[in-house]
Amino acid sequence: MKVFLLTAVTMVAFASNSVLGRVGLIDGETGPIAFAAIRIAAGALMLSVLMTLRGQSQRRSVEARAKGAGSLLLYVLAFSLAYVTLPAGLGALILFGVVQLTMFAGALYTREVIPLARWLGMAMAFGGLVLLLWPSGGGAPDLVGSLLMAVSGIGWGLYSLFGRGQSDPLGATAGNFLWTVPATLLAWALVQDGVTPMGAVWAIISGAITSALGYALWYTVLPQLKSTSAAVAQLTVPVIATAGGVLFLGEDLTLRFMIATLIVLGGIAVALTASAKRA
Repeated sequence: MKVFLLTAVTMVAFASNSVLGRVGLIDGETGPIAFAAIRIAAGALMLSVLMTLRGQSQRRSVEARAKGAGSLLLYVLAFSLAYVTLPAGLGALILFGVVQLTMFAGALYTREVIPLARWLGMAMAFGGLVLLLWPSGGGAPDLVGSLLMAVSGIGWGLYSLFGRGQSDPLGATAGNFLWTVPATLLAWALVQDGVTPMGAVWAIISGAITSALGYALWYTVLPQLKSTSAAVAQLTVPVIATAGGVLFLGEDLTLRFMIATLIVLGGIAVALTASAKRA
């Protein structure tokens, strides 16, 4: 029960990033680059505090830091830019689907032996995303925002691939956040985005709590979960984000979105379960 509750809290934290990103940018007065910069800085500070309290090191190669920080930067900037126009749940679905497709492409690149069920699951998920993003028909999302969220998903997928096998995942995450701070602050200075006090508050909560503490909690729970359980648990993130968008932002649910959600998450569930059973 303890592991279940901690996993549920972690998934809510991950989904909350989408809701916080949308609520922080919805008034149009806080710019997306400002939101991203504050989020990364708050996350870096919180992770540094956690590292200090635990007495952990952040020793990694320069090459590994560059890859991790670069993919994290791509994720966080595109994420904020996308949520200028996208609803919370829709953005989370695109993000989650593209992350899984990116990691699938990584498996192809490294010539992993991929079972047929995983091919079918990924094809199903890709078909669901095509249905969701098809530019004609009722409920079609904003194209620019959707493409930006897809780029964000690629960034997070690469970040996940680069981080596989880390002996100190929390230390690696803290180092990557610290390396990303100067780039996001520079981007903010160049763009000169405005920021409201509440926009800054939402960004700080997203960075320090739902990102930094969420990652720390996930790394604590993950060793206690079977690989299948960990994979399936993450399927709840877009659903929770959608519920948050409806409850707190008054977002509408379209038939197209609901059908696409079932197809994408169903396909990913098939692929992840097949991979976990093979492992």
